[in-house]
Order: sequence, then C-alpha cells, then structure tokens
Amino acid sequence: MVLFLSIQQELDCINNNGTILGKIKFDHSQGAFKFEADNASISMSDAEKISIEQKLLDLASGKCSIPMQDDD
Repeated sequence: MVLFLSIQQELDCINNNGTILGKIKFDHSQGAFKFEADNASISMSDAEKISIEQKLLDLASGKCSIPMQDDD
C-alpha cells in the first residue's frame, strides 16, 4: 500500500513503513504527471509500483486530481 499526501501541488508517495518513495509531479514540458523517486537506492515492491502507476493513470484520466494550495 502507498499513501498519497498532497503538498504544494505534488503528491508524496509514502509506503507502509513511513518511507517517502518519491513524488508525483506534473511535468509541464510533457503535459503529463510523472513519478520522481526520492532516493534511487530505495527498492519498491511490485504492489507499491502498481499503486503508483494506478495513481498516475487516475490523474491522467481525470478520475482524481491534486488539490491546488492557496498560500494567501
């Protein structure tokens, strides 16, 4: 299982152990969401990879979104 927390229009991806796996961000140059690993040395389980891939698909399809943050 992966927990997704929105922070400043990004999603932190956190595993069951509380380790931050990386962030999902919108890449304006490609016009798509992408996952950026926080640390290349962290290995992810297949279930974690599938969970992140599903979240990326949900974001691309509009099934879910990353909330905008208003700092005012």
